[in-house]
Amino acid sequence: MTSSLAPVIDSELFSRIETRAAHIGVIGLGYVGLPLLLLFNEECFPVTGFDIDANKVRVLANGGSYICRIPATEIQAATGRGFRATSDYSLIEEMDAVIICVPTPLNDHHEPDMSYIVSTVESIAPHLRAGQLVVLESTTYPGTTEEVVIPILEKKNPSGLKVDRGGSAEDNSFYVAFSPEREDPGNDTVARMDIPKVVGGVSPAATELASALYGSIFRRTVAVSSPAVAEMTKLLENIYRCVNIALVNELKLLCLRMGIDIWEVIAAASTKPFGFQPFYPGPGLGGHCIPVDPFYLSWKAKEWDFRTRFIELAGEINMSMPYHVVDSVASALGHHKKALNGARVLVLGVAYKRDIDDLRESPSLTIIELLKSRGAEVDYNDPYFPSVGKGRKYDLNMCSASLDNIRGYDCVLIVTDHSDYDYARIVREAQLVVDTRNATRGIDSSNLVRC
Repeated sequence: MTSSLAPVIDSELFSRIETRAAHIGVIGLGYVGLPLLLLFNEECFPVTGFDIDANKVRVLANGGSYICRIPATEIQAATGRGFRATSDYSLIEEMDAVIICVPTPLNDHHEPDMSYIVSTVESIAPHLRAGQLVVLESTTYPGTTEEVVIPILEKKNPSGLKVDRGGSAEDNSFYVAFSPEREDPGNDTVARMDIPKVVGGVSPAATELASALYGSIFRRTVAVSSPAVAEMTKLLENIYRCVNIALVNELKLLCLRMGIDIWEVIAAASTKPFGFQPFYPGPGLGGHCIPVDPFYLSWKAKEWDFRTRFIELAGEINMSMPYHVVDSVASALGHHKKALNGARVLVLGVAYKRDIDDLRESPSLTIIELLKSRGAEVDYNDPYFPSVGKGRKYDLNMCSASLDNIRGYDCVLIVTDHSDYDYARIVREAQLVVDTRNATRGIDSSNLVRC
């Protein structure tokens, strides 16, 4: 996988990328950064991973992994090929390309929290050198690369370096681009290298350097005219999903009132060979991107005196789903002559989707807290999370409960449909099952409620 681009400049970095001599640094060794770094490592690039989390660095240095889909053996093989992890940002100076993969969450007011990007760029700037390529991958609003990243890099580097903005390359210039991550945890149907990589540089040279860099590990790169276009591309991809999921969630609520099976409706509609793509209802949105990205654009749109009403409505519908789930549990218990207050509820699954070890924005966390606030005694079970402590938006401090005493719960609530669960056994043994994912399809029982 070599780049077919011809460089617009006589760049030493371009040559180093083509010969796999370029040293790649990835900042943020989470669900995006670590897999990306391993791809570069597999293509024989010298790589260094940076993270402020000393525990992550320690685990990787000892040949371990903290992401279930990345086995420890893969880390050990990468280490044998020269991979290293560190918290020492002074080593940034040794990198030819620096890729930023840090979180971009929302604050309590559903506004962009840029603190991770800002602190990371501030840590890079003192060690920046001429000729380096800096690429932001973190999902964010259009304009971040040029309005936030570049000013910090130019202001806080001690050598007076300036970003290359086109024209002839200067001796004291560096290159900047944006390339949105397109990770889909748990997706085993598309190889990571087969996902096209969108790239938008501040200058033509930056675009071509970034395209060459990513072209060495991805089968296809898609160059766009600016970082803002690349930033908006990522938002469009996820807003498309957010809006369509909100639509099907709203239709699910209507179908419940009408006595229609929404899952049967979706299956029937999916037989149309054109003009329809199936989306599925659930207990709410999870993951870093889809629940977050629409609010980034809504916030930025206000700068242009524009209200994104469609996007905001979709966000409201999806955010309301955990409340619908809790109301459904209360109603189901009521039909069994029990109150939610004081009921013992077992929540199955805290990951935000099936068969992954990712809690980010998981609706399960909200549902657990809502159940507790209404007086329920709540346990959870998840094969990927032996315990859940405290995060940005939750403070549970719970341990995964055994499934040996399902009969002891007043209600078993299926929130994440992990493949490990024996749903027939769960329905058979439980007093009451409330299913938010259609995980029990094909099972017919008087103690089963689908919501």
